[in-house]
Order: sequence, then C-alpha cells, then structure tokens
Amino acid sequence: MQVERAAFEAGIKLGALFHQFIGAPISEKNVEILEKAIESCVRLQPYVKDVKIKIDCSKIKNAFGYTSLSPEMLYAYVEVEFEGAVVRAQLRWDEKLNYPLMELL
Repeated sequence: MQVERAAFEAGIKLGALFHQFIGAPISEKNVEILEKAIESCVRLQPYVKDVKIKIDCSKIKNAFGYTSLSPEMLYAYVEVEFEGAVVRAQLRWDEKLNYPLMELL
C-alpha cells in the first residue's frame, strides 16, 4: 500500500508542476531561475525527497530570445517517500508520442 501511495504522490507532484508552470515566460537569461523556482515549489509539498528540473533552452527560437515554457522544453524528476516506500518518477517529452509523458522509473 505504501508504494501505491508514494506513486500517487509522485504523479500529483508532476501533474501539479506541469499545469502550474507551462506558459511561464522563459528566456536564456532566466532559465536557471525558473528551474530553481519550480524545484523550490515542489520541495514544499509533502513526501518529496528530491526534485530536479531541466528546461531545454535550445527550443527558444525567435528574434526576441523569449517565449513561453512549453511541454517540449520541460524535464522533471521527483523522488517521493511515503512510510518508507520510495518512488522515482519523471516527466519528459516523448517525441514518438508527441506528448509530455509521466512515468515511474
């Protein structure tokens, strides 16, 4: 039961960060700040042991060097512990599915 709850919690964390931050203004100048802000917000949630966020700036391709964060740019890793059960999960863009995939590791 603890593993199932930990997996549920990991899914909640990934879903929340995805829906909260997609659309945030992004440029090469603030990418590290946004990565750290997302990590900080996720760490506030219960049962989070670790979180890592990576944003792919190579997808910012316009004359202004600024865009909105899109699912294709975002990678997230969370590690959740619930009553001794540890679960690792990620959110990544799946090119084949053309979709932001959340999965247990």
